[in-house]
Amino acid sequence: MNTESFRGKRMKALVIGANGQLGWELCRRAPRRGFDVVPLDLPLFDITDPSCVKKETWWKDVDMVINAAAYTAVDKAESEPDLAFAVNRDGPFYVAESCSQAGSPLVHISTDFVFGGEKDGPYRETDPVNPVNVYGKSKAEGEKKIRERLSEHVIIRTSWLYGVHGNNFVRTMLKLGKERETLRVVNDQYGCPTYAADVADAIMCIAEHILGGKSTAWGTYHYCGRGATTWHRFADAVFDLARRYDALAVKKVEAILTSEYPTPARRPANSVLDCSLIEKTFSLARKPWTESLAVMISRYYQESPNRQQANVSQ
Repeated sequence: MNTESFRGKRMKALVIGANGQLGWELCRRAPRRGFDVVPLDLPLFDITDPSCVKKETWWKDVDMVINAAAYTAVDKAESEPDLAFAVNRDGPFYVAESCSQAGSPLVHISTDFVFGGEKDGPYRETDPVNPVNVYGKSKAEGEKKIRERLSEHVIIRTSWLYGVHGNNFVRTMLKLGKERETLRVVNDQYGCPTYAADVADAIMCIAEHILGGKSTAWGTYHYCGRGATTWHRFADAVFDLARRYDALAVKKVEAILTSEYPTPARRPANSVLDCSLIEKTFSLARKPWTESLAVMISRYYQESPNRQQANVSQ
């Protein structure tokens, strides 16, 4: 592993899953933090193909590998378990194996859905995993494969990820809020909304600690937005902020129970994460999820080419 200081030397990072919402943010933030980024994603890079992953051309002079690739279609995974496990379990193993051979540390992104949701209180890294759906099981297996193959790794579990790029809850709400007057959103599942840009910054901070020789605290950590909420309250917050920039059709957001909105995959009732360990180990300060959501909504309307400017309140 390269532990040379950042002074006078740019680091090379592979970002796997570069087209996803987190990878997209990483590719834009890493160069500002002293990294030359090699973005990897389909169709050029197939994480499920070991011969593709192990090509020597990817791994030459690599200082850090960040795996943000994942199969994240939670409901669809119930009918596509083979694909979900190929991406979320087998792919991370191939990456960890290549990192071991290249001598490159790995930062891997996992999920709150490795937990079952039965705990009364935030989940800590030491709590046993108990996933209740195929997606969660495949991600838990991916974590296990990395631990078995590569000692120099950091696994980051995050939750309720959203951003200006890609498919996520916030962008779905913004779309539906333009089309419907009434929406029904679950109000008995608790978690921590997390802005992809914040996770990207946290990963860069961890990379700097590791490569700068400040810390080699390998292992599993939790990182998410500060504070817990429900999907219903999350949706309300999205619309309250969006009305500053846009005219929305939605007038009412009904709070419903999980039982009133059946889905192919079960969801944990509680997936709130305790993030004190990552804060202490890497001197990270997390933002309240409401504050980060306001930043994301502002960026969304500033950067979207099709945004409507009706009822703008600056």
